Amino acid sequence: MFIQTEATPNPATLKFIPGRTVLGTGTRDYRDRDAATQSPLAQRLFDIDGVDGVFFGSDFISVTKGEGEWQHLKPAVLGAIMEHFLSGAQIVDGDVEDGSGESEGEFFAPEHEEIVNTIKELLETRVRPAVAQDGGDITFQGFKEGIVYLHMRGACAGCPSSTATLRHGIENLLRHFIPEVEEVRPVA
Repeated sequence: MFIQTEATPNPATLKFIPGRTVLGTGTRDYRDRDAATQSPLAQRLFDIDGVDGVFFGSDFISVTKGEGEWQHLKPAVLGAIMEHFLSGAQIVDGDVEDGSGESEGEFFAPEHEEIVNTIKELLETRVRPAVAQDGGDITFQGFKEGIVYLHMRGACAGCPSSTATLRHGIENLLRHFIPEVEEVRPVA
């Protein structure tokens, strides 16, 4: 099994591409070991000293480090991913909820439903595919008083360039198509 690795704009995150499907639908974002109880692979990755976050996309795994250098962590992460896939174990146990956060805790006024649908469509077709290339994901959280609230996940969470991505990329895109959008902000 050959696993490719790619750098992401976030120096603390590496993208691992196993050459096979990771998740059939949705994404999963684990910020600590306790959150990863339903994922044997995430648990295995959190067993590696220095791993602070695990994100699963459709065909990639983004791993975020805390302490340590990638030259020391990367072989252990590659080994854990390879062992897991070769074992045939599930990535996520059972039929657990998607975990992408979509529709979960969303907020917007009912009269803004058409605006929100347009925001979601633009995110789905133009933004999410681009940030997935960088090992992350961005999902809609809310719209209130002209402000769009987005949830940054995977390599996007904590990325030094995420502010520029939000301000110069996503905000400009949304403002171009939706005059009611005044600003875009990340949510924790």
